[in-house]
Amino acid sequence: MSARSDVIVIGGGVIGCWTAWHLARAGCAVTVLERDRIGSGASSGNCGYICPGHVHPLCAPGAVTNGLRMMAKFGGALSITPRWDPALWRWLLRFAKHCNAADFRNASNARHALLKSSRAQYQSFASRHAARLQWQERGLLLVYRSVRDFEAYEESASQLRRDFGLRLDRYDGDAILQLEPTLRDSLAGGWHFPDDAHLCPSALLDQLRDEIEASGGVFREQTEIESLHVDGAALTSVQTTRGDRLSADAFVLATGAEASKWGRSLGCRIPVIPGKGYSVTFDDATDMPKTPLIFEDDHVAVTPLGDSFRIGSTMQLTGFDRSIPPSRIELLKRSAREHLRVELPRASETPWSGWRPMMPDGLPCIGRSPRAANAFVAAGNGMIGMATGPATGQLAAELVLGNEPHVDPTPYRLERF
Repeated sequence: MSARSDVIVIGGGVIGCWTAWHLARAGCAVTVLERDRIGSGASSGNCGYICPGHVHPLCAPGAVTNGLRMMAKFGGALSITPRWDPALWRWLLRFAKHCNAADFRNASNARHALLKSSRAQYQSFASRHAARLQWQERGLLLVYRSVRDFEAYEESASQLRRDFGLRLDRYDGDAILQLEPTLRDSLAGGWHFPDDAHLCPSALLDQLRDEIEASGGVFREQTEIESLHVDGAALTSVQTTRGDRLSADAFVLATGAEASKWGRSLGCRIPVIPGKGYSVTFDDATDMPKTPLIFEDDHVAVTPLGDSFRIGSTMQLTGFDRSIPPSRIELLKRSAREHLRVELPRASETPWSGWRPMMPDGLPCIGRSPRAANAFVAAGNGMIGMATGPATGQLAAELVLGNEPHVDPTPYRLERF
């Protein structure tokens, strides 16, 4: 069986769907292939932050020392399972190499370009669909128990204001209760990003799907790619595990943490690895915080999602492991209990885990394959995939169509590796 499209997008997460949305808006016949269900990977269970303030990558000067400190803490946000995994150790060496001031500055500028563009696109998109998306503009509050860490963030806040024009408001001690009264008293304080927003990730994906299908786009779920067929300088078709061979004029691989498996076929390296994260979502949570919060001492995030409430965090470099140890979910709930004066909901709760696509330099790969001129990659957005989805999708679509890129594509090129 064979079929043909103008463009095949492989991967039905937030990056794949935004890419397909931009291509469909440009008049392309788009087919989205998804191994499982749309949004079933890292997109569905995240905290839904649209966070233009998250410009700084993890590969900051001193990040290796800080990471070791977190790993040494029982139940810490970062953990690495000891095992024989050459890809992981190569990634860690690359990450350490990028933990310098110059690379940190360059990555911050490149992330800012995607975040700024995406924030504007979300504003326009939400103006039409705010209710369905559960779109809220209450900002994001970083909450500190440690006075030392709270004061130390002053330097980062000044840099974000100076270099990127971001707005940040400081709340000392119990002043944060004016912004979010469900927090406990006697906390050190908090830093508020008033221009951040949040939404329900699954609702966003549903809306994108509806609009893509209304433009003639097709979604094929439960369709896993088995191999890529490159002939000369073009990717001619993809073979699925269902026996289908699908062809198109162009292809976009938006396969998240699993993008590296296609690098050799495309003549490039894509050093992305899965950074496993967890969340737990509570139903019937009307008395919970109204403002998205990050408990900085534990690196735990919480988000109000209408009548639901989500807690998420941790970064486990455990490989492609989908298990959900109850102990990790309990750590999330314990942090929430230590920061909130209200009790967690007793209603049903839904645990989740997903693979964040982590790049060693903190930047996604968005570019054309060196081997196949009609194949493109859009993957590796790390923990800001939701926040950078619209701009990543737009840039990928512009490269496919040969249009003038709306942001400089150079920092994200595949050839950098």
